[in-house]
Amino acid sequence: MNLFRSISLAVIAAIVATALFVTSEAEAETVPVDGGEVEVTRMVTGLDEPWAIAFLPSGGLLITERDGRLLRVMEGSASLVSGVPEVAVLGQGGLLDVVLARDFATTRTLFISYAKPMQGGAGTALAAAELSADGSSLQNVRDIFTMNNGSGAGQHFGSRIVEAPDGKLFLTIGERGARELAQDKSRFNGKVVRINRDGSIPADNPFVGGDGLDAIWSLGHRNPQGAALDETGTLWTVEHGAQGGDEINRPEPGLNYGWPVISYGRHYSGGKIGQGTSAPGLEQPAHYWDPSIAPSGMMVYSGSLFPEWQGDIFVGSLKFNMISRLVRDGSEVTEAERLFQDRYTRIRDIREAPDGSIWFLSVGDGAAYRMTPAD
Repeated sequence: MNLFRSISLAVIAAIVATALFVTSEAEAETVPVDGGEVEVTRMVTGLDEPWAIAFLPSGGLLITERDGRLLRVMEGSASLVSGVPEVAVLGQGGLLDVVLARDFATTRTLFISYAKPMQGGAGTALAAAELSADGSSLQNVRDIFTMNNGSGAGQHFGSRIVEAPDGKLFLTIGERGARELAQDKSRFNGKVVRINRDGSIPADNPFVGGDGLDAIWSLGHRNPQGAALDETGTLWTVEHGAQGGDEINRPEPGLNYGWPVISYGRHYSGGKIGQGTSAPGLEQPAHYWDPSIAPSGMMVYSGSLFPEWQGDIFVGSLKFNMISRLVRDGSEVTEAERLFQDRYTRIRDIREAPDGSIWFLSVGDGAAYRMTPAD
């Protein structure tokens, strides 16, 4: 039995044709938040399991859909971008994150993460490519990282991409449901990896020449589906716990974030996880949720449209259909507000646009939304 779903070009074209770029006033609504109101405008509709969004310098958008489609939204319409590598549509796996390189304006380089078919099933992979001048295709597509072992399990691909100010790339990887492998330094399951843009290994990675895979940056993660940089260039991640115990972490080189030895959650059976909530040599989260919010997508706000939110962390929730806004005090992180609870369904990604507006993807609505200050 084939584990992966294939979709004909005709079906893809029909689905793409349903996506609309919407800017009419009828699609905007004013929504209360702490201290005031914001305007939320539905910008793109007809999406099928959207996973990530990226902003083109030209003013257009790229949106990934998990079933393997990369869409370019431009001047009121959506079109299919060809050249996406073969994707394993397996459980939670498929076409996942998309991030433009910092020098995209001159190089046209972008990065995509996806579930790659491989022996034994599928594994998380990171590819680089160039977007053609007319935006219609990916060119020179090449994998710059792949997991070293595939799995037939359908869960926990992780898969957020962050490019650091120095050009190094971080990629989050879930433990694929094999909990014990998050502690195994010979496997990429449950790790944050760090590589150069050409796929080579930075010489200052913590396990280079040591007792772990050279690409590993940190370990002991369950399923990090959000990652972002703060104003200092520090990496933050958010990951799914089991039943409770979703975590925000600040991954540092060589450190172990505990899964499954410690956790603030419990197994879905109700049983205790590992040794409890702490153990020597294992890091504590900067914040955790109990009950779980099923977090996905993460942003640290830096724009000028919402000056009162500068430096705050925003995390989408798949379970409670809201966006969690968190404030930082040094290494301490506290939830300050839950935006839009049950107004938009299953928030998968959240990003800051170049103009300082905040965009988010709703899986349940099949839509992309833009948040701006209310007049």
